[in-house]
Amino acid sequence: MSDQYDVIVIGGGPGGYNCAIRSGQLGLKVACIESRKTLGGTCLNVGCIPSKALLHSTEMLETANKDFAGMGLTGEVGFDLPKMMAAKEKTVSGLTSGIEFLFKKNKVEHINGLGTIIDANTVEVDGKKLSTKNIVIATGSEVATLPGLEIDEKKIVSSTGALELKSVPAKLLVIGGGVIGLELGSVWRRLGAEVTVVEYLDHIMPGMDGEVQKQALRIFKKQKMKFELGRKVMAVEKSGKGLKVKTEASAGGKEKDIDADVVLVCIGRRPFTANLGLENVGVATDKRGFVETRHFTTNVAGIYAVGDCTHGPMLAHKAEDEGVAVAEIIAGKAGHVNYDVIPGVVYTAPEIASVGKTEEDLKEAGIPYKKGKFAFAANSRARANHQTDGFVKILAHEETDEILGAHMIGAHVGDLIAEVALAMEFKAASEDIARTCHAHPTITEAVRQAAMDVEGWTMQS
Repeated sequence: MSDQYDVIVIGGGPGGYNCAIRSGQLGLKVACIESRKTLGGTCLNVGCIPSKALLHSTEMLETANKDFAGMGLTGEVGFDLPKMMAAKEKTVSGLTSGIEFLFKKNKVEHINGLGTIIDANTVEVDGKKLSTKNIVIATGSEVATLPGLEIDEKKIVSSTGALELKSVPAKLLVIGGGVIGLELGSVWRRLGAEVTVVEYLDHIMPGMDGEVQKQALRIFKKQKMKFELGRKVMAVEKSGKGLKVKTEASAGGKEKDIDADVVLVCIGRRPFTANLGLENVGVATDKRGFVETRHFTTNVAGIYAVGDCTHGPMLAHKAEDEGVAVAEIIAGKAGHVNYDVIPGVVYTAPEIASVGKTEEDLKEAGIPYKKGKFAFAANSRARANHQTDGFVKILAHEETDEILGAHMIGAHVGDLIAEVALAMEFKAASEDIARTCHAHPTITEAVRQAAMDVEGWTMQS
């Protein structure tokens, strides 16, 4: 006799564990299969959480040594890298055990092992066959690599290896000017590494608002981070105890060699769908391996897919929402995700956050819009905190005033973006935020002032 479930979720990351928990809450018999010994997926184990722990520690270090004097605080602060890494691991351990507790609380069975789909109603784990009415694929993604470049997680590292370096490299070269490269580059720069970012495009953070890209680049350069834009890496060669990174212009020619002690490869991620058994049941994938879905369902009845292994932004919170939606659909409810309101945050200092359409998106689509903008330099709390870099920009439809997007760079904007996301969910107009009383003095007032500026009546600048 094989075990019988209502739902089997393959993958214990943000999409998978939230799907499993919600399924349990809805009274479904559910099992979650995870190949790692701990739950939480890439995000919790070797991604979002450990990187944010190091970002926070190193930001505090830099603030103490660069900004405290101007606030009348004296004394330098040093760092102990092993203890910093231990603090990071303690955070991760506490959160992974927290998911285990939530599984028990919501009657989710946790199965450790590699799940393989045998047919639309059977999943095999370590030779044991489990029967289910529904299968949810939530296997996430893995690091994308460059052809001919072997990642050893010591000298040539992925984001995983960059979180485990035993010492601060004198020179760190980051391949890729996206979110992960900028965040991890910031960590090691604050600890003393000379950081150079090589980006194929002529700008950083592809897909972000153009004004934000330009301001962020200026700030990062001011922080002594170096950039080689419009340049591609051709090879990485060992040179003595270090590395020689051979590059050329993206269009070809103009070769340039760059010395490094460690090379961090951050050119994106690819879906983790190999050896899952998709071919056993004919689940359709595209040429890159992404599972093809329509409203979370694959082309095979009873098999769903969520998170990084499907199309869309590779964000933990997007996966969470999809996991919850699928659980509700299976339980007979109306699961839904609004893909127009998926915020994105870059946890550098200053932080960068966005939601909805960029100006470039709106221009390309021919949508008439108006914008409001407010600089943190004019915000009283930001000035008191010595955190005046950046701005808030809000985009609204020119005719209806409905908010279409927001783009921010500045301290704490990863939290500020939630107000605009909520407003957009309710189809709010920019005037709705402008007419809502915000506490003074707070940095949230920058959002209100930007909304006021959409109609040209900002009060504080």
